[in-house]
Amino acid sequence: MLLSCLTLFISVSALPCASAQSPPATGEHVPALQPFDDLMKEFVRRHSVPGAALAVARGGKVVYARGFGYSDKAMQTPVQPTALFRIASISKPITAVAVMQLVERGKLKLDEPAWDILKRHPSYAQRKPKDERWATITVRHLLQHRGGFDRSKSGDPMFNPIGIAQAVNRPAPADTRSVILYMLGRPLDFDPGRKMVYSNFGYCVLGRIIEIVSGQTYEDYVKQHVLKPVGVTTMRIGATLPEGRGKDEVWYHGKRRKMGTAVMGERAGKQVEAPYGSFHLEAMDAHGGWIASAVDLVKFAQAFDDVNNCPLLKRESIETLFERPPGSAGLDKNGKPKAFYCGLGWFVRPVGKSGGRNTWHAGLLTGTSTILVRRHDGLTWAVLFNSDTGQNRKTLAGLIDPLVHRAANQVKHWP
Repeated sequence: MLLSCLTLFISVSALPCASAQSPPATGEHVPALQPFDDLMKEFVRRHSVPGAALAVARGGKVVYARGFGYSDKAMQTPVQPTALFRIASISKPITAVAVMQLVERGKLKLDEPAWDILKRHPSYAQRKPKDERWATITVRHLLQHRGGFDRSKSGDPMFNPIGIAQAVNRPAPADTRSVILYMLGRPLDFDPGRKMVYSNFGYCVLGRIIEIVSGQTYEDYVKQHVLKPVGVTTMRIGATLPEGRGKDEVWYHGKRRKMGTAVMGERAGKQVEAPYGSFHLEAMDAHGGWIASAVDLVKFAQAFDDVNNCPLLKRESIETLFERPPGSAGLDKNGKPKAFYCGLGWFVRPVGKSGGRNTWHAGLLTGTSTILVRRHDGLTWAVLFNSDTGQNRKTLAGLIDPLVHRAANQVKHWP
């Protein structure tokens, strides 16, 4: 799911040709923001994207929110500006904010060992980690993807719900408890803190830490303390199977009707369309399970623009959220600052010498590609797709990222 966003450069004219038919657009047309309309219509058409939504915020308010293409291709239902999409790994910044709130409230500490918190819960108390290095994994390590887990070496446990359930002798598909019990019985891939390696599992653990120290379910805590204060009420953890779709949620379309083996439901073990059964979305809650609209996401992200009046975190916590990690996670082999790095749940690119920064996160699952950007000049945007890759097999989020920057730069007068 990790994208080296903001480093790509692709012009609209370089995109492959497709049908000349313009996709439907919903939401208010704002003449001053025509560059966004032009971009989205051309991008959706040329990449044969089923549907998309773009929302832009500036100066503390949403100034643009439109849907393009179809929420449901079969029914030819247009995407609405407030349509809900699986946001995949954009869930991680939301989880990071929840953790920082609990740090502010004295419920936990960033440099506290994660295992010390986990073992307070009876589900894990009797399961001693196989690798003694678990005792050195801190909450901060997990937030910065420095926990010692490397999916390129040992696989991503969040995408092995059948095998893990069998390994720990629990019902399939594996829930978050089963995944953690399984991982406690396996060796780490590197010493915690030594380097940054993107980890979905680390955020699964953070979700359970939120539950243990707050006394609420992860979803309930986030809804009450992270989303409600910024006026977001429609977000929820998504569902694997189509019958669990949320109200106003889009249909997902894997490129070339990709198929996969169902891990749950009546067709478990059989081939199904990959977005609806080939992974266990509910167990991905804290690292990739939320559904949201583009409007929801920009409301959440722009809350950090005024650090002295943020409804979610104090100024000091916001600075901690975006600070550079130590060692190789934040510095290159010569000891110089990397061009971009992973803070606490956000990717960060310093801009200029004035302390400005672009912060962002992208998400990818079969059937969805997403990106959320906070730009150094006060602009915030989210782009959500109900498909995953373009005609050249690159992720839609990665392809559109530089193009949204270009469209924003073309705006002469902001409403």
